[in-house]
Amino acid sequence: MSNQLKLTKDPIWELLRKVTIPASIGSLFQTFYNLVDTWFAGKISAQAISAIAKSFPLYFLIIAVGVGVGASTNALIGNSIGEKKINKASLYVAQSVIFAFFVSILVAFLGINTSAFFLSVMGSDVASINLSKDYLDVIFYGTAIFMVQISLNGTLNAQGDTKSYRNVLIAGFFLNIVLNPLFIFGYGFVPAFGISGLAIATVVAQSLGLFYLIYKVNSCKLRNYLKLECFIPKIQLIKDLASQAFPIVFSMLFIGIGIFVILYFIGKFGELATAGYGAALRIEQVFLLPVIALNTAVLSIGGQNFGAKKFSRIQELYFNALKFGSGFMTIAGLIIYFNAHFLVSLFTQNPVAIEHGEIYLKVAAMIGPIYPVFFISSGLFQAIKKPIYSLYMSILRLTAIPFIALWYVINIRKGDYVDIFYTILTTNWIMGLVVLVFIFSLFKKISNQK
Repeated sequence: MSNQLKLTKDPIWELLRKVTIPASIGSLFQTFYNLVDTWFAGKISAQAISAIAKSFPLYFLIIAVGVGVGASTNALIGNSIGEKKINKASLYVAQSVIFAFFVSILVAFLGINTSAFFLSVMGSDVASINLSKDYLDVIFYGTAIFMVQISLNGTLNAQGDTKSYRNVLIAGFFLNIVLNPLFIFGYGFVPAFGISGLAIATVVAQSLGLFYLIYKVNSCKLRNYLKLECFIPKIQLIKDLASQAFPIVFSMLFIGIGIFVILYFIGKFGELATAGYGAALRIEQVFLLPVIALNTAVLSIGGQNFGAKKFSRIQELYFNALKFGSGFMTIAGLIIYFNAHFLVSLFTQNPVAIEHGEIYLKVAAMIGPIYPVFFISSGLFQAIKKPIYSLYMSILRLTAIPFIALWYVINIRKGDYVDIFYTILTTNWIMGLVVLVFIFSLFKKISNQK
C-alpha cells in the first residue's frame, strides 16, 4: 500500500477512505481482543476478572507511551518524506526503534517495581495484588515487543499503510482465541499458567505480529537507505522523537485522569450508576472507532504534506475529515439515542444499571458530533509538529474544565446524576468551538507565512 498511495498528490477523499477504513477495522478487532481476554479471565475465576480490571490503569502506561512513540515516528518520518529527505526518513526509522527499546526498559522497570504499590492504593488485598502481578509482570517483561511493534507501525503509517497493522490486529484476535486456553489451562507439554497464561498469550501473539511488521518495513521504499550504521544512537534525532512523543504521552495520561474525574462524581450516586456508565462507555467507544482512525489518517497524510509545504492540502484534509467524522457521529448519535435501552441491556440485566447507562448514552449521542474536532485536531497538531497543543487541549477538555464545572454543578448547585452528563455535553461543545476558532486562526497564520 505504501508504494501505491501518494499522500501528497492523490485526492484527499480517496486517501481518507483508504487510510481510515483499515485503521477502523484494526481498532475494532483490538476491542474484540480485549473482550476475549475478559471472557477467558471469567473462566479462571471472578477474582481473575477483578485482577484484570485493576491491572488496566497500569497497563494504560504502556498504551500511553506506545501512542506517543507511534505518533512521533509517524510525524517525523512523514515530514521527512514530504521534504524528499528519504535518507533522514530512514534514519528516523532506525532511531525510532532504538528510542522505543530504551523507553520500554524504563516503562518495564517502573511497572514491575511500582505495580504492587498502585494496586494497594486501589484497595486490593495481598491475594488480589499477587494475582494482578502474575498478569502484569509478564506484560511488562514484554514491553519491548509492544514498543518496537508500535514504532514499526508508525513507519508504515507515515507512508499511508494502515493495512499491515490491521492485519496484525485481526490475526492477533484469532490467535488469542487459540493461545488463551492453551496457556491458561495447559495442553500436552504446555503447563497451565493460570492468569499468567493470558499475558503469555498476548506476548506470543504480539511477537508474531512484530516479525510481520519487520517484514513489511523491510519491503518498503525506506529500506533502500536503511543500513546497519543507522541503528547507532544519534542523540539529536532521539531528542526530536522524544520532544514529539512526550506531549502525546501526557495527553493520553490525561485521558485516564479525565475518566477518573468523571467516575469520581458518578460514584457519588452508587455502584449501579457506575456500572451503567461503564456499560454505556463500551458502546460509545465502539461507535468512536472510525473517528479515532481519522486521527491516524490526518497524522499520516498531513505529516507528508506539511513536509512538502502543501498547506492547502492540509487544510482540505482537516475539513474533509471533520465533515466525515461529524456526519458519521450524527448518524451514530441517532442510532444510539433511539436504541440506548437495548444497547445497554446487552452488557447488564440490572434495571437500575440499565436506566443509568441509558441516561448517559442519550446525552452522549448529542456530544458525538463535536468529538471529531478533538481527535482530528490532535492528529493535525502532531502532523505539523506542534504536539504541545494536543497536551493543552487534553488538560483543558479532560481535567481542568470538567473538574471545576462538575464540582460546581454537583456540590454547589446540588445537581443530579443526569446533570453530570449535561455538564460534560456543555463543556465539550464550548471547548470544541474554541478549538475550531483556534484552528481557523492557525490556518490563517500558516497561510500568511506561506
